[in-house]
Amino acid sequence: MGILFSIGSLQSQDTTMTITPYASIESYPKVFTAATMVARTIDGLGYRYYWGTEGLTDEDLIFRPSEDASNIIETLEHLHGLSEGILNCISGKPNIRPREERNLSYEELRHESLVNMKKASDLLNDDPDMDMSTKKVIFKRGDSESSYEFWHLLNGFIADAIYHTGQIVSFRRTNENPVNPKMNVFMGKNRD
Repeated sequence: MGILFSIGSLQSQDTTMTITPYASIESYPKVFTAATMVARTIDGLGYRYYWGTEGLTDEDLIFRPSEDASNIIETLEHLHGLSEGILNCISGKPNIRPREERNLSYEELRHESLVNMKKASDLLNDDPDMDMSTKKVIFKRGDSESSYEFWHLLNGFIADAIYHTGQIVSFRRTNENPVNPKMNVFMGKNRD
């Protein structure tokens, strides 16, 4: 999939959310349930991803620490797929393979990934009693379909997304463009 490095205007296909979410996570879920715990984990990922990817330069996007490592834009592309997988699982939709090739800019990848996370979190918070045991990670390739228990969303897509977001933070620091020093992952909002 080819990615554009432009930093121009955002023309996302998703028109339901025009503001990029997760500059902060202000409120807590009102109840503690499996669904709200997963939602809050996704929110923590969203906040980290928002600030980990905010203000990347064209030089950052092509930065790789070694020849065999993915660069930042390739990592963003992978994270976009993970965000789709998270939303698909919560929405009860399959992950179609191979994925449709799209030519997304850095801004589109970033915005759509964050919107996917927010939609998944909102679905979970809107139904705090959602039975997580009914949620499956489904892959569909042509007429073939495979299904995995919800646990794979946690140790698969979500954990992998947190891991790769940290990778971007590390890569950009190495490339001398660190994240905003006011970022406070414990509080979920930036320090004043």
